[in-house]
Amino acid sequence: MALTESNMLPLGTTAPSFTLPDVISGQDKSFNDIRGEKATVVMFICNHCPFVVHVNDEVVALANQYLDKGVGFVGISSNDVENYPQDSPDKMSIVAKVLKYPFPYLYDASQEVAKAYDAACTPDFYIFNSDDVLVYRGRLDSSRPGNGVPLTGSDLRFAIEATLLGIKEISPQLPSAGCNIKWK
Repeated sequence: MALTESNMLPLGTTAPSFTLPDVISGQDKSFNDIRGEKATVVMFICNHCPFVVHVNDEVVALANQYLDKGVGFVGISSNDVENYPQDSPDKMSIVAKVLKYPFPYLYDASQEVAKAYDAACTPDFYIFNSDDVLVYRGRLDSSRPGNGVPLTGSDLRFAIEATLLGIKEISPQLPSAGCNIKWK
């Protein structure tokens, strides 16, 4: 496992569009299908990364807290499943159901969506405002597996709240860190 930080897609970027299969519903979902009225959180995650496993409960809590406030959420896995079969769509579906993901969990087989978002690691978080413009990219909080820092979701939660208030310049923005995306 190589520790990798976010590439930090430029703020002001318009959300790249996509249509990917949702392993929970079995239906294709586009950005427009998952976007929230007030904000949209796009997360690059996977099943096996210990950094994602570490934050899963907080990600579910955040989504449950903000979905009814006009914030859309989506998880996307772009890992190479040939070399990492634990991230295959059938296993993604199991993980999503066990953890009760309240958001679609999409499979990016071509890895084109990860490239469009300049995603580098799992987890990697992006917040787009109501105009689908990137206002935040980076970490959930400073907790990492084994560092003893409590998991709070404070950085992402602060950025969501700021976005809901219409704040366009959110700081600080620190990169996320985790496992590198498993490129083909």
